[in-house]
Amino acid sequence: MKKYLLSEDDLPAQWYNILPDLPKPLLPPLHPVTHEPITAADLQPLLPDEVIAQEFSPQRWIDIPEEVRDVLKIWRPSPLYRADRLEKALDTPAKIYFKYEAVSPAGSHKPNTAIPQVFYNARQGVKRVTTETGAGQWGSALSFAGSLFGVEVTVYMVKASFQQKPHRRSLMETWGGEVFASPSTRTQAGLKILADDPDSPGSLGIAISEAVEDALAHDDTKFALGSAMNHVVLHQTVIGLEAKRQLEIAGDYPDVVVGCVGGGSNYSGLTFPFLADTLTGRRTGTRFIAAEPSACPTLTRGQYAYDYPDTAGLGPLLHMKTMGHGFIPPPIHAGGLRFHGDAPTLCLLHDEGFVEARAYNQNEVFTEAVRFARTEGFVMAPESSHALRGAVAEALAAKEAGEARTILFGFSGHGHFDMGAFDSFLAGRLEDYDLPQEQIDAALADLPNIPARTV
Repeated sequence: MKKYLLSEDDLPAQWYNILPDLPKPLLPPLHPVTHEPITAADLQPLLPDEVIAQEFSPQRWIDIPEEVRDVLKIWRPSPLYRADRLEKALDTPAKIYFKYEAVSPAGSHKPNTAIPQVFYNARQGVKRVTTETGAGQWGSALSFAGSLFGVEVTVYMVKASFQQKPHRRSLMETWGGEVFASPSTRTQAGLKILADDPDSPGSLGIAISEAVEDALAHDDTKFALGSAMNHVVLHQTVIGLEAKRQLEIAGDYPDVVVGCVGGGSNYSGLTFPFLADTLTGRRTGTRFIAAEPSACPTLTRGQYAYDYPDTAGLGPLLHMKTMGHGFIPPPIHAGGLRFHGDAPTLCLLHDEGFVEARAYNQNEVFTEAVRFARTEGFVMAPESSHALRGAVAEALAAKEAGEARTILFGFSGHGHFDMGAFDSFLAGRLEDYDLPQEQIDAALADLPNIPARTV
């Protein structure tokens, strides 16, 4: 295995904002009540001022505060590896690289945005932030960030993952976060879901509703979102910016970039700095593949429309690919990928043909995760295993075609808290979910009625 390292001095000093380079403008987020384009003032009850400014910024490059860079240097720049043992096992002429984000204290890419979000809140005098979390990676990252900047953190964790991954809760609590299984009895949104379905496994949409409701009810509290919004995607671009520099050192450039997609922050953070080359004409021919679970196939089977990011409809309407804000995905182990929508920027690029999408079942991604562990040594999270599955598919296609191909994929987090899922897979008990179209149609039937808009 070959490793490509950068020094602290190579940590990016700016984030890359893809908005100026998109092939066409995004449709604006809409107010959840008036359905008019939201303003900065509309978001002030939820987000700190500097995060709001980044959400709407037209600037291609945005400076990273030195206080944030100082914390990121605890683990960044993260390594880039060449998976030559996997290449040999696959007998492929393809070169496979992976960007390893599991070196962060929280074990995933999530602190890349947790640190700046909590920093901006702390600088504005915010005492507490609320959030949602699926598999627990985002809640862990925010709790870690809160411990560094003296901000209290309240996490609503999707109940299916709360039950599957108890040590994720322990990790959050070790950093001082308070964690509640969602749907909970703490909010009206949670109570409504429990009244309709006492055994609800929860969803990221429900957890977002609870966190937003909690934040709006307290003057000293803001909300922090772990994915989808422009500012979150922006913060994650340190991944791809570093990877570009590391591949330059390797004398290489990817023909294919693959990442897993739940809400889109990890995927966008890896791919957008490379997509910038494609969008501006500096490079041609690179393909970008988004790998998602068949149990929550937002890009491959969702509808491109305005929808709420949360089940209760408290957040701004986003123009995105969606399964419907009321969609409850099956309780797969890749809890971080159980989100009904995706980042509007990613969805636009998918709709315009710049990003391809693939959907995979649990057993096939765990098959690849085990092979990877037995060749390269690393045990990856179920979410990251979707990216691996896409990368392996490309490597085998290169073998069949007898052509060289350089593949880069995102290793977004380790699987050390997911061994129960590996137990189930190794014992042959892991279940694949064949999502019926009727279930998708029923969720999409409740999309808000928004007239067609132009910009």
